[in-house]
Amino acid sequence: MFLVNEGALVSVCADDSLHLWNLRQKRPAILHSLKFNRERITNCTLPFQSKWLYIGTERGNVHVVNIESFVLSGYVINWNKAIELSRKTHPGPVVHLSDNPIDANKLLIGFETGAVVLWDLTTKMAEQRFNCSQPVRCVSWHHEGKQFIVSHTDGTLTMWNLKNAAKPANIISPHAKVPVKGLKPEPCTPVLKVEWRSVKNGDPFILFSGGLPYDKANSTPSITIMQGKTTTVLEMEHTVIDFLCLCDNPWPSNPQEPYAVVVLLESDLVVVDLTSQGYPCFENPYPMDLHESPVTCVQYYADCPSDLIPHLYSAGANSLNRKKQLYSKKNWPVKGGGWGSGGSSEQEIVITGHADGTIKFWDASRVMLQVLYKLKTAKVFEKKKQARSLDGDEEPFAIQMVKLCQESRLLAVAGASGHVILYRFSRLEVTTELSVLEIAIVYEPEEPDTPEAETPPPPPPTPLKRNTSTVSASSVASAMSAPSLVTQTTSGGATAGSGPASGNQVTSTSSGDGIRDNVPNLKVKGGAHKRSSGFQADLCCQLVWVDGEAPSTITAVEINSCYGLLAFGTVSGLVIVDYLQKTCLLNMGTPDLYGSADPYTRTPRSPKKSKPQGLGDIVEQYMADPERCKSPTSSSGEQQNGVCVSPTSSNNARKQGRNNHDPAQLKRNRSEGSFTRSRSSSMSSLEKEAREGVQCLTFAESYTRKTESVTSPCVWVGTTLGSVLVIVINLPPPGEQRYTQPVIVTPSGTILRLKGSTLLMEFLDCNGSLITPPHEPWKDINRETKDVREKRPPLLQRSRMSPSSSTEIADRQFVIISSEKEAKVISLPSQTCAYRVKVAESSYVVRADVISLHNSVCLACYVANGHIMAFSLPSFRVLLDHDYLPLTDLRIGRTFQFSSHGKGVYQASPTELQRITICSEASENLHDMLGDLFLPVNTPEAPTKGFFRGLFGGGGSQLDRENLFGESSGRPSRSIARHIPGTGGLEGVKANSSSAAGELYKARIALHERGEKLSELEERTAQMMANAENFSTGSHQLMQKYKDKKWYQF
Repeated sequence: MFLVNEGALVSVCADDSLHLWNLRQKRPAILHSLKFNRERITNCTLPFQSKWLYIGTERGNVHVVNIESFVLSGYVINWNKAIELSRKTHPGPVVHLSDNPIDANKLLIGFETGAVVLWDLTTKMAEQRFNCSQPVRCVSWHHEGKQFIVSHTDGTLTMWNLKNAAKPANIISPHAKVPVKGLKPEPCTPVLKVEWRSVKNGDPFILFSGGLPYDKANSTPSITIMQGKTTTVLEMEHTVIDFLCLCDNPWPSNPQEPYAVVVLLESDLVVVDLTSQGYPCFENPYPMDLHESPVTCVQYYADCPSDLIPHLYSAGANSLNRKKQLYSKKNWPVKGGGWGSGGSSEQEIVITGHADGTIKFWDASRVMLQVLYKLKTAKVFEKKKQARSLDGDEEPFAIQMVKLCQESRLLAVAGASGHVILYRFSRLEVTTELSVLEIAIVYEPEEPDTPEAETPPPPPPTPLKRNTSTVSASSVASAMSAPSLVTQTTSGGATAGSGPASGNQVTSTSSGDGIRDNVPNLKVKGGAHKRSSGFQADLCCQLVWVDGEAPSTITAVEINSCYGLLAFGTVSGLVIVDYLQKTCLLNMGTPDLYGSADPYTRTPRSPKKSKPQGLGDIVEQYMADPERCKSPTSSSGEQQNGVCVSPTSSNNARKQGRNNHDPAQLKRNRSEGSFTRSRSSSMSSLEKEAREGVQCLTFAESYTRKTESVTSPCVWVGTTLGSVLVIVINLPPPGEQRYTQPVIVTPSGTILRLKGSTLLMEFLDCNGSLITPPHEPWKDINRETKDVREKRPPLLQRSRMSPSSSTEIADRQFVIISSEKEAKVISLPSQTCAYRVKVAESSYVVRADVISLHNSVCLACYVANGHIMAFSLPSFRVLLDHDYLPLTDLRIGRTFQFSSHGKGVYQASPTELQRITICSEASENLHDMLGDLFLPVNTPEAPTKGFFRGLFGGGGSQLDRENLFGESSGRPSRSIARHIPGTGGLEGVKANSSSAAGELYKARIALHERGEKLSELEERTAQMMANAENFSTGSHQLMQKYKDKKWYQF
């Protein structure tokens, strides 16, 4: 309950305690608390401009509390004195308290069982008693104070007149079915709350929640508006918690003139316009739907390009134009408070992924979030009633990861069904067909055809060429309906290019009774579809089922616009995709990425004895057949139905499996927003070795081998066992050749090791500055295609670092690698460890990021024991070690991340995002960024009594509440409630406290208000004097005109 125009709030808690909050400061603070011990609070009311709070309890008693001192008064209304003497049962808890609008001496008390009592506060007696036949839920007065309306549990409303307490003046059943003559209406759900609001020139409003028939109540939460003979039901999307009418006049004895009703829902806040036809809703300028669907992932960017937020806002506004037509044309009516003077100078964006497949972009540049754009990824797929995610949840479209390239505006989205969708940003609306790649990660060895003794030693690593072709959604749709060929892999997991249709052809099976094989978990919509402005789907990569086993969970996603590549890792392997040519370059299990340099001795799952094949064996097998290595973009006609033919073994039998090991290193639960990790640092367990997955990915221009003298494009792969692998990328020349010639990926053989799962890989130059991955600036491809229709724009030239001479090779780079236990700085290309630090010994690092701070960079870590640590780079000097928040809620660990300028964000609860900073400069300006909650306004003048009402005593007598409830009422029982003084903080002491500083502050405010009133009075006096002088001048002139005239001359 707000103290109207006082800057204070009274809250009632479930533990029967009351708190008085001071809202005159930027950070609200509790000034007083009152804890009830013997009775439970069921209802409270605070009359307008009164300092006495009425409290009803479960026992049926009414207590009075002084709102200024928060002390209990000795005045008590006991239930046994309020009810009739003839009543033999308890009336139940107090469910309503309100004073008469025209006579503050009369207090209306509603009991749950149906008794309503009009209590005279002065005489301390019940003046009238009204007995309702149904239990009472709420009561509302008419502004004249002669009638009131009562809502009941059977869905009825009864109107009572003070002159006749024997029976109700009217009984209304708004939503009950019309009964046959002689029968009672069918009962409806309880009317939880009712308000009776009057209008000067029109019929009064009766608003209530609930009261619907039982067959509709569970499916349609609603608010009903009755005015005259019209009844309007406003259906709500969520359960109605409470509602409140907004009125022009706060005085209860005057017609309220309601203009809006605020409805608090379980997951939203809705304001309805009562003055417009059809009762439209106001457009809410504030975000209330963060948890409309449960948040499953969060991404934070604290330093975005200046034009990104305006473009996102423009795209979001275009999608909401149709909805705006349904909103009220009036402005948002809630106008309290004011913005803070300070704010962030950087452009900040928060991206949230949700369980229903939606992605929301929020402007986080100010104190509060502002929604910019909403993307629905589920539109890409066909809807199935029984569709489930890979882990069995009924959320197949849930977002697991989001990666945004801010410069090129590429968005990679990983979903719960083993799919990754690549979006491009465009400001034009187009109609396109979505390309689809179906990929299987297989790494277990085949049965060798030659004896083990004759097997040659593994050759050195050989380049891997791309292996799949573009698959359109329409071709996939047709292929899914009939037996067809899909992208397959041989042993080792690397796939080859299209070959002739000889040998066995592997068909896709997805029958309900059979084993699902070579089919994705979701089906993409086929054909061309209209894509609205904003992020438009360009490519969908889907991991397929293999031998009835679901695809692996995606654990890492990375995109690079300069290379034109998309990489994502799973709990069992790695996939690299060329999104420009829509082909898969690499898809293999994590153990096969080591090749012959695998530090583990892994036991294959195949029951037959087979020799493990390294990466060189796989490459040699594919490179032996030149037909398999042809580019799918060539016109040699190797494709069938737009899908690559799988290479087959010499014995024409496909003997392959899939890594179905449980993700022990990382398990995700979206419904609870949690994750767990295996914390053992032992690297000798064969069981754990077989479960190695990809944990993080990074594209870079770096040195991939010790002997290299120039940098080259590469991707660094961090695994769950602490290994870091490097794969070299050989790109065609930029320009048109980039779209026609194949991209070749080659393992470098470089392996770095750390303790614990790898979390981070970043690069510094020789001066210690952060090296950002190369990128391409954003260009609207749709606009260029429409207007220019020329050749595709060439990619940016990549700068390569090289020494001054060919004989001198010096370390020119540092790579920062952080794991759950430690962090290392490795010099490149020598690959020597320059610095090392143990971040966590007894605990583990949850999140690590390299961030920019004060023209420098540092390593920020969040440890599970609650410590936030910061280290200088590259020396690892401790800059910060603060015990902030232990990892008690696993949702925090899943969403915690740092960004530029020392800022961070995490999901504190299912409905809240918490932003933090480790920068002292930002924390000093935090107070200025906060807004003002309370802004005083002029209170309308109190209604004056009419001449005849005052003459004939039509109104109630004045009530001296101070004399009635003050010290003269006696001392209250100490056992009923206990007063607890509030701390209020430093601002509370400054704003409103009993100290001298607080009194001076209040006196200053009062003096300022008095000065304003005096200045207004002075202006009015001067205006009156000017008017009087004008009147005097006019009268004098009139007198001079007619002074000498006789009476008959007029």
